[in-house]
Amino acid sequence: MKYGISIINFSPGLDARGLAAFARDAEEAGWDGFFIWDHMAMGWPMPFADVTVSLAAIALATERIRFGALMTPLPRRSPAKFAREAIELDHLSGGRLIAGGVIGVDEELGWLGMPADRRVRGEMLDEALAIITGLWTGEPFSYEGEHFQVRNLQFLPTPCQQPRIPVWVGGMWPNKKPFERAARWDGVFPAAPGGGPEDLLTPAQIREIVEFVSERREGDTPFDVVALGHTPGDDPARDADLVAEYADAGATWWLESVHGLPPVVCEGQDPLGAMRERVRQGPPA
Repeated sequence: MKYGISIINFSPGLDARGLAAFARDAEEAGWDGFFIWDHMAMGWPMPFADVTVSLAAIALATERIRFGALMTPLPRRSPAKFAREAIELDHLSGGRLIAGGVIGVDEELGWLGMPADRRVRGEMLDEALAIITGLWTGEPFSYEGEHFQVRNLQFLPTPCQQPRIPVWVGGMWPNKKPFERAARWDGVFPAAPGGGPEDLLTPAQIREIVEFVSERREGDTPFDVVALGHTPGDDPARDADLVAEYADAGATWWLESVHGLPPVVCEGQDPLGAMRERVRQGPPA
């Protein structure tokens, strides 16, 4: 089991500089990963950090931990631009990037003029992943899709990580299609219906996901299963017991959702202060 932090990319204090400082705290406290959300708008006036700029700052502020954006709505991105940015981030960090892809949140993508049909966005996600990983090979690459096309592009250098930067695919359980898609890649980031910080999957649901994906995997390459949740941090033994249930169910990563801390944890503190305190307490190992 590896342990990481999951944190939003919006709110005062969570700009690129602030997120990089959180990532540095996480590394010093013994976490294995630091992952930020990928949103551009949430329907109310709020400062947002640009994800690519923030990931570059995180790469330079840390030396050991894995990092990335969980999850990027690839239908709203240029696949070629994303592929180039990922290569640069992988080199900047010495090969520590993890890439994540989803179809995106209906409302947010609607504001950006993206297709409302989830099936269409699923097609766009599949095409984007094909282009991105094709360009990561360093060989001349062409692709003619319904939604995206590239013609005779060759991206150099190749990523530090070979055979490719790990790709995790997200989805909302028990919708099956995202998990069939995830089985073709390197990991899955499952969310519970509702998608809020209080909507968390149980160990039993993680076990169902592991079984579902395993039945559809080809080959025996490593595959990550991410569990998202909260541990108070004030009782290491209790926290470790809680996370062990997810490890027993087949999860390989535990992501601490610090932006969804229960109100009692934040009592008497500003939200950023409570989040930083939880990060500095270290992982529930």
